[in-house]
Amino acid sequence: MTINGRAESLPDDQDALLVDVIRDRLNLTGTKLVCGSGVCGACTVLLDGKPALACLTAAIQLPGREVLTIEGLASRGENACDGELSALQTAFVEETAIQCGYCTSGMIMSASALLARNPDPDEEEIRMALAGNICRCSGYHQIIRAVKRAAKELREGTV
Repeated sequence: MTINGRAESLPDDQDALLVDVIRDRLNLTGTKLVCGSGVCGACTVLLDGKPALACLTAAIQLPGREVLTIEGLASRGENACDGELSALQTAFVEETAIQCGYCTSGMIMSASALLARNPDPDEEEIRMALAGNICRCSGYHQIIRAVKRAAKELREGTV
């Protein structure tokens, strides 16, 4: 499998979950393990460009697949500037959409998939794309603003 653009071998453990590979084996701790049952969305990563819950995804299902985590989004960035935060990550910081931080990486990954397929989403589309991600702190207002801001900046090429 490929994680953040790097080829990685699959674990020998047939019961290993993607979240275990990401966090424990690769030490990429941006992907959070909160509920462990697919309810909160904090472990959301992109699997072949689509949001997937790493706490429910068996690593054995991943040969030939591509996984992108929050760390990969940062290092890749929309501008392909190594190590630079993506426009979406920057917008989350600037709009104070990061509160306690547990949901942030999952929210950003879900929003990233949305912006990849629709560069000009309205509020309802943003809410639908984030429906699988729970935030207990923000009330979602800052998160919606951050996604709108990043979308606008990406469309206008100001990032």
